[in-house]
Amino acid sequence: MHRALPPLLQASGRWCRLSLRGMACWLIGRCWVIGLCSALLLSEGARAQGIELKSLALERRDGELTLEFNTRLTLGPAIEDALQRGVPMYFVAQTVVFRNRWYWRDERVARVTRSWRVAFQPLTGSWRVSQVGGLSQNYASLPEALAPLSRVSGWRLLDGERLEPGEHYYFDFSFRLDSSQLPQPMQIDLGGDWKLGIGRTLRIE
Repeated sequence: MHRALPPLLQASGRWCRLSLRGMACWLIGRCWVIGLCSALLLSEGARAQGIELKSLALERRDGELTLEFNTRLTLGPAIEDALQRGVPMYFVAQTVVFRNRWYWRDERVARVTRSWRVAFQPLTGSWRVSQVGGLSQNYASLPEALAPLSRVSGWRLLDGERLEPGEHYYFDFSFRLDSSQLPQPMQIDLGGDWKLGIGRTLRIE
């Protein structure tokens, strides 16, 4: 025959069970909140890096076909950290003009490429942007350095005379970080942080 516990001990036991249950619920809720915050931070970090193409247009100027584009270029922490450590980054814009052909694969009429090198100068604390095959210029901050390669106008593609009347043409545009220009040790295991680029295909009217 079991003796009933005194009321004080019974109350103490119920209090312990309630306390343990409450602590377990609190821990589960805490873990859920931490996981949610981490997911939000990760998604925010993923959205923070990228290239947004704000405008892309062709112009016929003085018998030439020229291109103008405007992007919003945002670098992620990994790329910015590498830049701060003295690793130069190369960005490439490329446009390829095609002529439609129903009887064969489309003909490539022209391909033009423009490349920039962005590097941090530790001694002066400035940023140098060099257009490959062109001039170089220093800037006080990284956003200022990214501006000239994010917005380009009057980029000559080809002479308008090469576009035959009655034919249909289109062009492929791309703008990206050229990871192949990184030092060899960094190319061994490049993650998603280094996949930075955008592309568009438009008809030529």
